[in-house]
Amino acid sequence: MLDSFLLAFTALFSIVNPIAMALIFSQVTAGRSPRERAQLARLVGTYSAIVMLTALWAGAYVLSFFGISLAALRIAGGFVVAKHAWALLTAPEAREAKKHEHAASAGNVEESAFFPLTIPFTTGPGTISVAIALSATRPTDPSGLGAFFLGVSAAALAIAVLIWLSYRSADRLVALLGQTRARVLTRLFAFLLFCVGVQILLNGVTDALGPLLTQQQQ
Repeated sequence: MLDSFLLAFTALFSIVNPIAMALIFSQVTAGRSPRERAQLARLVGTYSAIVMLTALWAGAYVLSFFGISLAALRIAGGFVVAKHAWALLTAPEAREAKKHEHAASAGNVEESAFFPLTIPFTTGPGTISVAIALSATRPTDPSGLGAFFLGVSAAALAIAVLIWLSYRSADRLVALLGQTRARVLTRLFAFLLFCVGVQILLNGVTDALGPLLTQQQQ
């Protein structure tokens, strides 16, 4: 369970990056009252938890329903995670600009909390892809499924709490970090996410080629 938690927390934190996103959140909600911003932070945290948990619990099973093997899911998921991480690592400014564009169209509090501030601003397609890829790392042994899903679910809830706290304290984070330090953190966690993607990809390749190598040895 601890291994699952650490893997999921590192991957989700890297792709969501609530600290860096809080800097943009502070800009696009600058015209709102403190009460509205606190309400938005709470709602976005709640909706983000729902999005991540849904992808973690159901994503891999939905794809399996369409005949996609676990090995193929791991290979594709690892590739997607690594691709997103590489984009974050090489050009975080471009991602920030895209996020800013998405969030700038926000309307009233109730309407904008889910769209666009949760999807696609906070937990967009990249986060959903990472969550599905993480669900593909579930153990094949049924006895280990409970601990696995408890670990990844705890990681998703922890990320949701961090989103809420970061967005609620966005102004303080802006004063403490600034844009340059936030981008340094973004690149650091992007590298960790890239390593996670490569590991998932390697697990998929091992699952796919393992039976073939075993047959050749026999």
